[in-house]
Amino acid sequence: MTIYDALKSDHDKHRDLLKKLAATQGDSGERRKLWQTFYYDVGAHAAAEELAFYSKLIAESDGQSEGRHSVAEHKELDDLIQGLNDMDFGAPGWMARFSTLKERYEHHIKEEEDDAFPIAREVIGADESGDIGGNFTRHKKEERGLVDEKAENALED
Repeated sequence: MTIYDALKSDHDKHRDLLKKLAATQGDSGERRKLWQTFYYDVGAHAAAEELAFYSKLIAESDGQSEGRHSVAEHKELDDLIQGLNDMDFGAPGWMARFSTLKERYEHHIKEEEDDAFPIAREVIGADESGDIGGNFTRHKKEERGLVDEKAENALED
């Protein structure tokens, strides 16, 4: 699987989770389960994407601007996600903050697919061999176990 296919597959899964989360109410088991799935998958996805994809894009001068922009957005999104994760799931402001996250995350992944992917195809190639996609998948599995540790470290900073 190419890096573009792997990332798009994750993006589609995240869009679906966001849609389902938006339909939840209060501190329900459904909201908690969907959030946990989203939280862990997005955390691992972003870290693996930076390691396997954006590091290659940023290493090339023609890809630096787009790559840096996307990585900066990852930080903004991570701050929103951590804030939501620390909130009471039934708090009145949870859904308002979630709506902001949903809007910004959907904008981010659309921008990646529409802007970053075409630049990356020119700069780092089509990944027809699936090497970059394979690295992404491997890094994502490794990062999945580090999500909690990184969140705790971020709170200490």
